[in-house]
Amino acid sequence: MPSRHEEERSEEGSVGDGLPDLGDSIDALTFEQILEMDDDEDEREFSKSIVFGFFEQAEETFVKMDKALEDRDLAELSSLGHFLKGSSATLGLTKVKESCEKIQHYGQQKDEAGTTDEPDEDLCLSRIKAILVVVKEEYAEVEKVLKKFYATPAAS
Repeated sequence: MPSRHEEERSEEGSVGDGLPDLGDSIDALTFEQILEMDDDEDEREFSKSIVFGFFEQAEETFVKMDKALEDRDLAELSSLGHFLKGSSATLGLTKVKESCEKIQHYGQQKDEAGTTDEPDEDLCLSRIKAILVVVKEEYAEVEKVLKKFYATPAAS
């Protein structure tokens, strides 16, 4: 039985025919929408600039998150989580987006889903510390996949 991504890629008119398996950390349809904006499928200058700009942005944000965690600044952590959530959602980086959303919620002193108040600051900070480890691993995984994608010339 084909995976969800294989089914999505087999749709008529999809640019996904030449895409490698992006794994379950990247939503193929969302990422393909970025690729569709490229003028040249061999160079992929537009999408590459967006993706590599995101890498730079994410790494700077992780440094800021580490500092905010050290400073016990929940509001800043929430804001940074919200910021990175949006950037990662644009590229279809689903796992990174979901983890950043959790950071945003914990920073607002809410539960994981953002529905219930959590007055214990220490608990929120410890949850953010744990999810920050996870999101950095998820980021490293998508960075590796995308750098490999852009290092490989598109098949003609």
